[in-house]
Amino acid sequence: MKKILSAMLVVLVVGSVGAQGPKVPTYEQIIDLKRPGAAVISPDGEMVAFTVTETNWDENAYETEIYLARFNSVDPVQLTRAKKSSTSPSWSPDGAWVAFVSDRTDKRQLYLISPKGGEARVLTNVDEGVGAFEWSPDGRRIAFTMTDPLSDARKDRDKKFGAFEVVDQDWRMTHLHVIDVNLSGSEPAKPRRLTGGSFTVGGFKWSPDGHSIAFDHRIDPNLANGDSADISVVNVNDGAVRKLVARPGPDSNPVWSPDGSQLAFSTNQSKPYRSFSNSRIAIVPSSGGESRTVTDAIDEQPGLLDWGPDGIYVSALEGFSSRVYLVTTDGKFTQVSLPPDATFGGVSFNRDFSRMGVTLSGAKTFPEVYIVHKGARDRNALRPLTKFNDQLIGWEIGNRETISWKSADGTPITGVLHKPANFQEGRKYPLLVIIHGGPTAISRPYRVAGAGPYPIEQWLAKDAIILEPNYRGSAGFGEKFRSLNSRNLGVGDAWDVLSGVDHLIAQGLADPNRMGVMGWSQGGYISAFLATHQRQPFKAISVGAGISNWMTYYVNTDIHQFTRHYLGATPWDDPAIYAKTSPMTTIKQAKTPTLIQHGEFDTRVPTPNAYELYQGLQDVGVPVKLIIYKGFGHGLNKPKAARAAMEHNFDWFNRYVWGEKPMTTSDASR
Repeated sequence: MKKILSAMLVVLVVGSVGAQGPKVPTYEQIIDLKRPGAAVISPDGEMVAFTVTETNWDENAYETEIYLARFNSVDPVQLTRAKKSSTSPSWSPDGAWVAFVSDRTDKRQLYLISPKGGEARVLTNVDEGVGAFEWSPDGRRIAFTMTDPLSDARKDRDKKFGAFEVVDQDWRMTHLHVIDVNLSGSEPAKPRRLTGGSFTVGGFKWSPDGHSIAFDHRIDPNLANGDSADISVVNVNDGAVRKLVARPGPDSNPVWSPDGSQLAFSTNQSKPYRSFSNSRIAIVPSSGGESRTVTDAIDEQPGLLDWGPDGIYVSALEGFSSRVYLVTTDGKFTQVSLPPDATFGGVSFNRDFSRMGVTLSGAKTFPEVYIVHKGARDRNALRPLTKFNDQLIGWEIGNRETISWKSADGTPITGVLHKPANFQEGRKYPLLVIIHGGPTAISRPYRVAGAGPYPIEQWLAKDAIILEPNYRGSAGFGEKFRSLNSRNLGVGDAWDVLSGVDHLIAQGLADPNRMGVMGWSQGGYISAFLATHQRQPFKAISVGAGISNWMTYYVNTDIHQFTRHYLGATPWDDPAIYAKTSPMTTIKQAKTPTLIQHGEFDTRVPTPNAYELYQGLQDVGVPVKLIIYKGFGHGLNKPKAARAAMEHNFDWFNRYVWGEKPMTTSDASR
């Protein structure tokens, strides 16, 4: 029913705007946009299985199903139709089946479905649910990860004393299991456990001969111990485990060479791990020995994709664009041609690596699924398989462009500038600044805003311009740039934001009397820092899941190491740097009306940061509103919460930048 209603809505919207001219999309229409996800190409390169996520307002959920597109067909077909979501499609080596995971029975189980359609077959019935999985090379088995069940001792303890947690001790590890793929039986297969012990498994990969599985593992699931990751190999027949890479720093994501003689993996090569430093791709003999890096010439964080007959495929950012590189074992690399402004959401290869399946988007294109042909006759030709851009027909959407300027210390900074569809040269516009999180993330010129907390299209329709700065620390511009806010958090970030504002004012684009700033996570922290900065040119500020006090953050977050990496010390070793970079230190300078938004159960930036900023702003007499979104963590991952956050931000900035009264009813206190 949800899909029928969604289709009817699109038809009605497109039909009405066709007669009346372009219309500004509503919050609901932005949130309702169907978005393609992982594109997984078949072994023969003729089909792509991909996911589509859409909105179910009745269940207040984003739900995902699997679709299939054929190289020579016009319209994709829907493969899965069930309650909740079906995700992570994976082709069997012979292309006869697609395996996937689904929570249709509440626990994530493995299923099989034919690309020709029909009912899905359930493969597992495990109490703890299936994590990641992969087919064996012969297609007879599937390996998967699963969290260990509660031990008998833990069950007895809970029965006797009630539930409690011993922090950093009551870990439940994740381990490898394997099942036989039974195509004739009707009952789920019983899995066989492959690994066990006091470590937790992350990424893994079958060897080409199917006899072994390489996997990375760390000492426990604590995110702060991610740098303990090592690589081992388990014999599938007898479960014997041997260490392959064991040294300081994280080593992870192993991938076998086609002949099985070597493995590639991500590494810091025993160097001190920092959140802003480049990782490398290294190779090591599968029998053991010394490793060596092969991506030293790529000044970014390379993502290991696969190892083909012609070399190792990695992904990396280059400025605003995503790149795929082919790296040889002697460290030489070439770029696999994609559109120059491309942003992709996953890459897969067919059996002989002649074609790629990929989801691409850009400043003028909503995400679409493509097959990229890498053959000699039609080298790297793009063939679109979907028409998701049709959803935007009849919409009034602003324009995006990339800009650059110099920061206060001379550092070149880039950003994305959004302009209204009817932009006029020579006119000054209200300016809103939206700051991305991370900090090692990046703002890019997407065709249309996502279903986040900020109603970009609606503000553009109010004749605002919007700046998304890629402040120091952002990804895509090399390790040196990513490290520029080390021991300079907030301070250098404020230089970059304020200099971007000054740049737009100097160009005659921005009205200096009508400006606001906002951001989520690290962007929320920078917004909070600007709220207590000596110079405050903004009429309104919104702090989403932001840090207000680095000491408060350090002792509450689930990633303590992040703070140590960027500030270079603990609060006890260097309280001065924690004070210098914390908005609360200069709270008495605050004067700008500030909206604070935060998830109730946020473990990344816990809510004490929100309450501390809220109380401080109240104490100094600054207009402030704190909204806690009940039941949410660090992000708002349900459509009704996204709509509420959009409305809250729209009203806040309308009130203080445009001087308007609230027009919505989502906040009962108004």
